[in-house]
Amino acid sequence: MFSSLKNEYQLCEQIGRGRFGVVYRCFDPISGQSFACKSIDKTLLSDPIDRDCIDKEPKILHLLSSSGGGAGNGNTNVLQIHKIYEDDHFLHIITDLCDGADLFDRLSSKRTFSESDAAFIFHQLIAAIAHCHRMGIAHRDIKPDNVLFDSRNRLKLADFGSAEWFGIAEGRTMTGVVGTPYYVAPEILLGREYNEKVDVWSAGVILYIMLSGVPPFYGESSTETFEAVLRGNLRFPPRNFRSVSSEAKDLLRKMICKDVSRRLSAEQVLRHPWMINGGEIRSVEE
Repeated sequence: MFSSLKNEYQLCEQIGRGRFGVVYRCFDPISGQSFACKSIDKTLLSDPIDRDCIDKEPKILHLLSSSGGGAGNGNTNVLQIHKIYEDDHFLHIITDLCDGADLFDRLSSKRTFSESDAAFIFHQLIAAIAHCHRMGIAHRDIKPDNVLFDSRNRLKLADFGSAEWFGIAEGRTMTGVVGTPYYVAPEILLGREYNEKVDVWSAGVILYIMLSGVPPFYGESSTETFEAVLRGNLRFPPRNFRSVSSEAKDLLRKMICKDVSRRLSAEQVLRHPWMINGGEIRSVEE
């Protein structure tokens, strides 16, 4: 199977490494396009949970990439899968190449974004999340590290290892503790059943950080951070939010909302005035 991969793509330099595999840049000599090849060593997967994640991720990516009929017709802000090669020992996944700095790196270097710059990025992220939810898939680990950018500065939501099908029938829920400190929704930490709006909470936390440079909930340890998330006491410190518009704060309140029934859906976020106006509304609270 590895020989089949090499017959179709030229493997180039290593561009990343994870727990179970390596990511290479690869080149298709027929189309002249570059892609990413995620090569996973299946012999390292001793934990059934890890095996389940590795089995599930390419299936979910394939569904999201081909929705609408035919490969490549998925949402352009979701990482597209182009081909899969698998044998008894390795799984090779060919995806879009994202060689720009991810959102975590951009936040680390930039600290804060203007509202218009934040809205430009955030609209793409919410469009990706809304597409997933329309397909009955919750990402469940929305964080800056999983928000990638390609050479055209187009956002790509990636890493669906924690994703889950919830179906599109009314009232379908999920269980299981997944996610990352700072970004995880409180209902996940409580061990309750939850729905796809956990992604909206996590995205709201990202927007909060983009506009202020600090997370809304944090502690000296993961435990303290989780406790702060569970309290869910959302505040807008004047030092960090002095120049942030009231419309942006309104959106944040409606996304980072402990009451799931009042929390916006991804589709509703797209229709919020701050999103529609690209962050250009300048009504700043005193």
